[in-house]
Amino acid sequence: MTNVTGYEPLPSCRKYPLAVIVPTGRAEVPTSMSSVALVVDDSMLMRYTVCRFLEERGFAVESASNGVEALEILSRIRPQLIVTDLQMPKMCGSELITILKSKPETAAIPIIIVASRASGLDESEKRANFAIYKDVDIEAQLAKALDELSGSAGKAQASGK
Repeated sequence: MTNVTGYEPLPSCRKYPLAVIVPTGRAEVPTSMSSVALVVDDSMLMRYTVCRFLEERGFAVESASNGVEALEILSRIRPQLIVTDLQMPKMCGSELITILKSKPETAAIPIIIVASRASGLDESEKRANFAIYKDVDIEAQLAKALDELSGSAGKAQASGK
């Protein structure tokens, strides 16, 4: 089945058009199967790799190949995590992040930027929770980011925040 862009969805990235997740207002990465992640990257290989990694950790995963598609998906669901590339056609990751942070309903969703070292990722980028590099062991970096996000969510809950 092809989607609105005419591309066949990746077999690893299932679609959940009826899922509605209410954000909690804090950066939290739940570990139950009801957790939804959105992966945004124009590289099919990167989408597949990240989707598979997240599904193995219990996430239901939606995917988009650019920021415009991501916003369309976000009109239907509220993920608990967004993993995005920066350099994409139609709408880049930086523009997507700006839009997400400007809306109260999406501002608290944790964001992981996935970029190549050659992309010129500005180390001062503070709008995302993590920035990781495609050219280094992506799965190890994703695991570390998820662990830290889960740990910070646990600390916030323990302190009553």
